Amino acid sequence: MADPVRAGDAPISVEVEAGKSYFWCACGRSATQPFCDGAHKGTGIAPVKYTATASKPVYFCACKATKKAPLCDGSHKPGA
Repeated sequence: MADPVRAGDAPISVEVEAGKSYFWCACGRSATQPFCDGAHKGTGIAPVKYTATASKPVYFCACKATKKAPLCDGSHKPGA
């Protein structure tokens, strides 16, 4: 299994829609961050499904180090 690639140094804010499912890129290789575009094939890393419970902005992890995938938990910050 390959290691995830850091896709950014800050979370990515997305306005999600209640009831809609989103597939977060866990490998960091997608060109459509923070969402999966299939670039994970062959890495052994699968996207993570997120289903919005409310229409609101959420912050998806870009550093791929979060312990609360797919949402940012501050792991991108130095010393976190």
